Amino acid sequence: MTAAEDMCPQRLVLEHVTTRWGVLVLIALQERSYRFSELRRHVGRVSEKMLAQTLQTLERDGFVHRDAKPVIPPRVDYSLTALGEEAAGQVKALALWTDRRMAAVVEARKAYDETRTSS
Repeated sequence: MTAAEDMCPQRLVLEHVTTRWGVLVLIALQERSYRFSELRRHVGRVSEKMLAQTLQTLERDGFVHRDAKPVIPPRVDYSLTALGEEAAGQVKALALWTDRRMAAVVEARKAYDETRTSS
């Protein structure tokens, strides 16, 4: 266990599920299981390295199940665990709320920027 995990493990888990790629991976896997390359195409604009790191982190936290089949060529499928389903539901709710409230955010940004430029 690292010093960061020792000090505040909840914060670390929150960070894992709310990163840009963590959110997108959880929401995608809520739809269905994916192979690595399929998931990468579905999520879009994520490097192989970043997707691999994200999946590994989410697997370690118990949110993602990695199913490696001993066939040639190798086949690996990723899906959500029960804990992952629960986490995905929470981040999806936040993502949907963001979609619904984006106009208000844009207005707030505009008002903020106007007060900064007129000073």
